[in-house]
Amino acid sequence: ALKNNSTLTNLQLGINSIRNNGAQLLSEALQTNSTLTTLELQSNKIGNSGAQALSEGLKINSALTTLGLGWNKIGKKGAQALGEAFKTNSTLATLELAANSIGGNGAQALGEALKTNSTLVTLYLADNSIGENGAQALAEATNSTLATLNLASNSIGDNGGQALGEALKTNSTLATLDLWGNSFGDSGAQALSEALKNNSTLTTLDLQNNSIRDTGAQALGEALKTNSTLTTLNLTGNSIGDNGAQALSEALKMNSTLTTLNLWHNSIGDSGAQALS
Repeated sequence: ALKNNSTLTNLQLGINSIRNNGAQLLSEALQTNSTLTTLELQSNKIGNSGAQALSEGLKINSALTTLGLGWNKIGKKGAQALGEAFKTNSTLATLELAANSIGGNGAQALGEALKTNSTLVTLYLADNSIGENGAQALAEATNSTLATLNLASNSIGDNGGQALGEALKTNSTLATLDLWGNSFGDSGAQALSEALKNNSTLTTLDLQNNSIRDTGAQALGEALKTNSTLTTLNLTGNSIGDNGAQALSEALKMNSTLTTLNLWHNSIGDSGAQALS
């Protein structure tokens, strides 16, 4: 139907049993369809062959702007195929690939694609085990359009956090960065803090569950004294104590842009609460 339909713009097919053969048929339709802008295929077991088929369609399609492929087990081969497609595709703005086991190699392929792609604005890569190497590859991608990057639960570690911090020092497009559950600790927080002193575009930073302690919170506090763009900072589920809370409190006396600070489930006691009050 999509090959001939000229009115449908949004097709939601999440949680079905489309698999790779269905993805192949949809890819063929994408090569001729000129109206569909959103295609959601989450949880369909399309695998790497299904992702490779869709990638062929994306090389030709010039209408699709949003593609949801989360929870499809596309692996690194699927991510690599999509990366090749993004080098030529000029319309896709949002790509959701959560929980696809793309690994570091898959992230590296997407990073290479980002260096030349000029349309992608939102990239969701949560829960993909990209590790330090994948994070470093994405950090090195000198993209001029990406505004939202979700790397939650990817085991990027200290080196990954530091690489992203370095990238943020010069990046001028990213507005939202989600690094929930990456266990990069104080060193990662310190690297990101250094970036915040220079970065002028990031508005939302999610650092939940990253084993950040007082030292990391103190570094973030120093950054907040001079940063003038961040509006939301999420530090839920870390190990920030009274000293960290006091450092953040001092920063709030000087900062005039932060509107939301989340410190749920830390180790802040009476003196920390008093400093924040």
